[in-house]
Amino acid sequence: MDALAAQPFKAQLEQAREALLAQIAEQRGGQIGRAEEASDHFDNSHDDRGQINTARDLEFAVNEHETAELLAIEEALKRIQAGVFGYCFDCGAPIAQDRLHAAPHTLRCLMCQTHFEKQHPV
Repeated sequence: MDALAAQPFKAQLEQAREALLAQIAEQRGGQIGRAEEASDHFDNSHDDRGQINTARDLEFAVNEHETAELLAIEEALKRIQAGVFGYCFDCGAPIAQDRLHAAPHTLRCLMCQTHFEKQHPV
């Protein structure tokens, strides 16, 4: 995909990145990281150990998901810059425009993604 055709996707990715970063900042309550926030649960003597562990595990899982999403966005932006955005990572075929609009950070065409998911079940 040429640079001009990729511009709407670049704008969409940049907007998603900014929204995610704002969400992270809001949920963390400022500059405190999720790890620090999770450790604060240990200071709550009124919570039992199960509640503390569940809250900590949930915060770590959310952090992992947000980090993966930011990485996917950054990688898609790098693909735009390199001129390889919109092509399947596995087979090299163009990825359908509708798929890119729905998930501009996607790496694979639908056929290759289906094959990948069968080979790598969650």
